[in-house]
Amino acid sequence: MEKMDRMESLRDAYGKELASLGEKNKDIVVLDADLSSSTKTGVFGKKFPERFFNMGISEQSMVSAAAGLSLAGKTVFASTFAVFLSNTYNVIRQSICYNEAPVNFVVTHSGISLGEDGPTHQILEDVGIMSGLPNMKVIVPVDSIETVSVIDYLAARKTSPYYVRLTREKFPVLNDENYEFKEGKSVTFRDGSDVTIMGYGIMVSFALKAAEQLKNRGIDARVINMSSIKPLDRPAIIKAARETGKIVTAEEHSIYNGLGSRVAEVTSEEYPVPVMRIGMPDIFGKSGKGMELFDYFHIGVNDIVEKTDRFFKGDFK
Repeated sequence: MEKMDRMESLRDAYGKELASLGEKNKDIVVLDADLSSSTKTGVFGKKFPERFFNMGISEQSMVSAAAGLSLAGKTVFASTFAVFLSNTYNVIRQSICYNEAPVNFVVTHSGISLGEDGPTHQILEDVGIMSGLPNMKVIVPVDSIETVSVIDYLAARKTSPYYVRLTREKFPVLNDENYEFKEGKSVTFRDGSDVTIMGYGIMVSFALKAAEQLKNRGIDARVINMSSIKPLDRPAIIKAARETGKIVTAEEHSIYNGLGSRVAEVTSEEYPVPVMRIGMPDIFGKSGKGMELFDYFHIGVNDIVEKTDRFFKGDFK
């Protein structure tokens, strides 16, 4: 698991699994906003053109149509870039969440790993935006295997709206083929007794690499994948607080209203311990090579090592 030699695209996994599910479930319909080649929903569209709707550059129309189709009994997946879906916040609030329309929003091209597309596209606040909506559930898969499992999970139920955050870049494969996503449950990839590092998406692989370096410094770090942001695995957070005494959160997202904020809420209410949030401060991203931007903004592997080391030794700044 910790070798992380295999790299796979989460959006490719999404597109292929969606097409595969379309063969078994005739109720699945897919909507996109003129980005199907990038979001990979086009794979489904080529196989099932009668159940695929390209709504053009009109995300609000896509959301409204998705609401109607879902309330009519269809299993609906709707995709676009993460930053463009956030533009439809009010329509999602009124048409989707207020009506509890079970639409599965699967977005791509999120975070600074988007790279050269720059700050206008590198949305860093979407997890917070979507988590704040009543009835909306938020999931950020750690790799391609978890992505497939999440899509399978969503296709099998019509209970509430979901927001699934994917990216453009390929991520290391951390799970084995037997992995099964469980809503509201975290996965401990590495046990440890001195400090816990919690993350989602690419940051989990960074945390695992950081934990190996911290081991050489005499710090035993636990690493947990918190892919289910809402609902959150509160028992795992409380357990980590009790057993390790300190928690570090790492996310490709603003430190405001993301995983760090939610973990701090849980610990303050249940078992107060120091929590350090590693993520983007109150700034926009920057155009550049995706993986290099993590170091530029001081949220890469080496930064997690240094910050966790200082944090463990009592420097809470």
